[in-house]
Amino acid sequence: MHRAASFALFAAALLTAGCATPPVAVAPPRTAGDAPFAAEGRLSARHGNEAISVNFQWTHAPPADALVVTTPTGQQVAEITGDSSARQVEIRGANGLRDRDSDWATLTERALGAPVPVDGLAVWIQGQALPGTPHALERDAAGRITMLRQDGWEITYDYADATAARATRLRITRADFEVRIVVDRWE
Repeated sequence: MHRAASFALFAAALLTAGCATPPVAVAPPRTAGDAPFAAEGRLSARHGNEAISVNFQWTHAPPADALVVTTPTGQQVAEITGDSSARQVEIRGANGLRDRDSDWATLTERALGAPVPVDGLAVWIQGQALPGTPHALERDAAGRITMLRQDGWEITYDYADATAARATRLRITRADFEVRIVVDRWE
């Protein structure tokens, strides 16, 4: 797969990383991150000298996720689906390229040459920390998360106004990797 296409698919895959966590024998307690949602917006990602900007439509309905990624002009780039109960992640590029695996770490290692542990994004985008993993939080006067540090990642949250319950802008960074997400619509 061409490196730029791999990076674009990886950036899109980052959005749905929460759908591919390994199954557990006993169901974990339900958290806000497990709640179904739909989000539409824009994503830009930068890794070293490579950068990509895409639009996305993400439906998170545990244990499944579906993501459609388009160019800023509306041309479909990829469709990404995952099901944590089946341990299956699949990326289908508009150009016919397909890739499939049981987890995001393996898929990102193949695409980028290194596994990227981003399994928490479905939780992080909802303003929550991944349960059972050490983390540090900063909150605003309203109690909303403004900064989360977990698994080597730093997530910064911005809200549309003082009454907004969900963040509309996220900045996710680690070393020389940065993802910016703007959520235009939550459901």
